[in-house]
Amino acid sequence: MCMMIVKYRSRTEIVAMILEAANGGATKTKIMYKAFLSYAQLREYLSVLIENNLLEYLDGTQTYKTTEKGLNFLKMHSEIGELLQTPAKF
Repeated sequence: MCMMIVKYRSRTEIVAMILEAANGGATKTKIMYKAFLSYAQLREYLSVLIENNLLEYLDGTQTYKTTEKGLNFLKMHSEIGELLQTPAKF
């Protein structure tokens, strides 16, 4: 019997997964599978990320690409993750 453990993901984690998947350019389908999202969830996130200039849609290739601002978000997200993993020194 296969048991799958479902971990609650914050919006920030989901945004980071989408931006990571779209880094260098990716289709909706690729992003959807890499970020483990339903199509409805993906559409919602994509529009918010585009509105906030974290993601851009490239019409000619029908792909999404992480913007400079999106890459900065990923960098900060990674740094915060590292800070949280560092054991506290008292």
